[in-house]
Amino acid sequence: MGCGLCEVACATEHSSSKNTIKAFKDEHIVPRNSVDRKENLSYSINCRHCDDPSCVEACITGAIDRDTKSDRVLIDTDRCVACWSCIMACPFGVIKRDLERNVSTKCDQCPDRENTACVDACPNRALVYEER
Repeated sequence: MGCGLCEVACATEHSSSKNTIKAFKDEHIVPRNSVDRKENLSYSINCRHCDDPSCVEACITGAIDRDTKSDRVLIDTDRCVACWSCIMACPFGVIKRDLERNVSTKCDQCPDRENTACVDACPNRALVYEER
């Protein structure tokens, strides 16, 4: 239905306060997913943690890499120099610019949670997190 609760849940989860209002108003957290809407259709877009991620190859500092334990493709924001090469390389357009922190950001599959925040927040259960 394109409500955007997945975006709100993502921003709140990745905020330091874990407070929805503060996440957007004070902390300026960029949601790591986005909802595309066109006429009657809407869909949430987030990182697919590709088997052969082009963002990893494009990253000039090695800030993006696959975590061997979790198999997630993650960004080390301490190493990111905001060159945006990863954004240009991603075929799905899921990496975003966090201009507040001057780094790239993307879905990390909420490593501190049993399920991702976006999936838990979806009122219609349109989002599913599963291995493919």
